[in-house]
Amino acid sequence: MNRVSIVGAGLAGCEATLQCAKRGIEVELFEMRPATMTEAHRTADVAELVCSNSLKSTESSNAHGLLKQELRICESVLLQSAERTAVPGGKALVVDRVRFSEEVAQELSRAKIDVKRQEVTELPDGPAIVATGPLTSTALADQLTRHLGKDRLFFYDAIAPILSAESIDTRVAFQASRYEAGQDYLNCPLDEQQYRSLVSELLEAELHPVHEFESTPFFEACLPVEELARRGPDTLAFGPLKPVGLPHPRTGKRPFAVVQLRRENAEGTMYNLVGFQTRLRHAEQERVFRLIPGLEQAEFLRFGSIHRNTFLDSPNVLLPTLQTRARPDLLIAGQLTGVEGYVESIAAGLVAGINGARLISGSEPVTFPHETMLGGLLGYVAGDSGVQDRAGPGTRSGLPGQSGHVPRRFQPMNANFGLLPALDTKARGKDRKRLQAERALDTIRDFARTLG
Repeated sequence: MNRVSIVGAGLAGCEATLQCAKRGIEVELFEMRPATMTEAHRTADVAELVCSNSLKSTESSNAHGLLKQELRICESVLLQSAERTAVPGGKALVVDRVRFSEEVAQELSRAKIDVKRQEVTELPDGPAIVATGPLTSTALADQLTRHLGKDRLFFYDAIAPILSAESIDTRVAFQASRYEAGQDYLNCPLDEQQYRSLVSELLEAELHPVHEFESTPFFEACLPVEELARRGPDTLAFGPLKPVGLPHPRTGKRPFAVVQLRRENAEGTMYNLVGFQTRLRHAEQERVFRLIPGLEQAEFLRFGSIHRNTFLDSPNVLLPTLQTRARPDLLIAGQLTGVEGYVESIAAGLVAGINGARLISGSEPVTFPHETMLGGLLGYVAGDSGVQDRAGPGTRSGLPGQSGHVPRRFQPMNANFGLLPALDTKARGKDRKRLQAERALDTIRDFARTLG
């Protein structure tokens, strides 16, 4: 059959769909929204950006920037869509999330893809890609659990509030990006007393309960702001509120702490409260976050919230090609695999789409080279990275193509240079990253040519 079923029209599902379509494969794309909504989605749009509108750094010296360059070489359709809908964001690729979804929908229309709006509760027969993400419905997650023979793993994720731009006091908040890289952010400066008061209120504020999974950990890269505050009185000042590279334009002095706000749309009418993902109750968000200088009259267009994310025990479930071990014609893409982040989800969708198309065409699915960020990331989730787990080796036998060094408890992973093999030459810091990036880009260019 020259057809593949793809479940989920998020970032990974749309990228996989468009990669298959480019290769002449007919696609049935399923999306359960709007008939069945999730805890975090607000629309029925394809490729909706749920948490933030930032796709992180564009610089190749940064792991996310390197991953973008690799995706550009591999002709990622969603990365092109993101670049066409970008809004000012300093050294980060920040998009207007509404226009981005519209752009991806147009790409699907141009590829003659009709999104089937229905919930899939059974794994599709034949070649299929499941890209339902961390908010996979319970019915389908149960099917995956039974079929793959492994328990699901859970962690909680949180999203930050969005504020009305006109409600921000620009007499207090100043425009700047760190280290004079433009003026793309609004910055609310805090002196030490204001900072200490904010931390104290965060620690005392009433929280939404997390019900039956109280013992489930948060993902470290997306901790609620109040959880960070509990780690120590200065944790926020050295984390999302760090003032480094942001001197106050009127005094030239560095504030004790800075709360940054990032533009949400091209018109600049909405701003995201950077680093303030939270599980505070709505009334508490209004009370506590209005203590931030410049936000005393803040209008909340969307409150922060918390939701449960689902991912697979991928080292025991997946191959580096993103095929499942139990069923080679079933591939998994996106955050369900254990990659964490927007660009990482697009990357997993690209690889699943390429390999799904190859499988249908009678070609062998490919494993991306470990020297690339794409290969290192997917090698990590499949337990085949060749990079020894720094937390200590796990034990596993009888699983082909695995290094034997895997985390004892698999956790999601962002792109980072630690996923790449060591260099043949000695180098440290920025020099090491530069050389690793150069090697990765040379490798991915050669690899892309072999893919045609």
